Amino acid sequence: MSSPLALDVADLSKKYGERMALSHANFEVPMGSICGFVGPNGSGKTTTIRMLLGLISPTTGSGHVLGESITQPEKYLPNVGAMIEGPAFYPALTGAQNLTVLAKLGGFDTNTIQGLLDLVDLGDRGNSKYKTYSLGMKQRLGIAAALLPKPKLLILDEPTNGLDPAGIQEVRALLRKLADNGTTVFVSSHLLSEIEMISDHLVMLRLGKVIFSGKTSELLAKQQPVIVAKPENRGDLEKLAKIAESGGHSAKIIDESVHVTGESDFSAKLNKAAFEAGITLESLTPVRASLEDTFFEMTGE
Repeated sequence: MSSPLALDVADLSKKYGERMALSHANFEVPMGSICGFVGPNGSGKTTTIRMLLGLISPTTGSGHVLGESITQPEKYLPNVGAMIEGPAFYPALTGAQNLTVLAKLGGFDTNTIQGLLDLVDLGDRGNSKYKTYSLGMKQRLGIAAALLPKPKLLILDEPTNGLDPAGIQEVRALLRKLADNGTTVFVSSHLLSEIEMISDHLVMLRLGKVIFSGKTSELLAKQQPVIVAKPENRGDLEKLAKIAESGGHSAKIIDESVHVTGESDFSAKLNKAAFEAGITLESLTPVRASLEDTFFEMTGE
């Protein structure tokens, strides 16, 4: 029995005039996972999220959220929390007061507010005015607001946009905590390096097309390992690349070093061959590819 899905879309497209904002997308997101939804700005992420939330209708295709069709958002929206395009709060009210207003508007339990503030690490700042919050605190309050309905699925559009590294780290830790407590998190970002650290699953978009959908580990496993060799004398770069190529490996010169595709055990052979050719290496490092590298390799950028 396959695990239940939080989201699935089939042949989903959205056309604006002649432009395909999303083109025939297919992907699924298992319950209880953190799924990174990644791609450069303008690749169709927000359009997709708006369709999943029933804010806009697809041109073709179908989708399900928590098992219900996206044509009937009223059936699943009560179980979905979302933050799109940054949270909107009253600057002069405190964090707790802002959540109270939203809870009353949405008919949610106001007794959960202190617990939510604690969860997003704002427990001691709930009585501070929103306008005194840092950007990271504002984003975390936005996530707390999205959690008011006690959602099974949390959809966040670029929650770390504009944050400093500490703020990014705080949001990342929060998303991990939520997923560990059973909430499925679908989080979009144009920063792959950030998503790589927390996502179990990935959906990658480029120019409105899905170029990968699956487990993060599967994507990284597809990656060719690389050895970065830096000769002491920059004049030896071409020669070093040819040595690697004659050993049956592809080699590229990037930033005064030679990037050789190959497992780390080729390092010793390369070192020996370089030495025999009179080349002294300043450094020789096997590098595991990051998602960023994989993405650019897949998109040919």
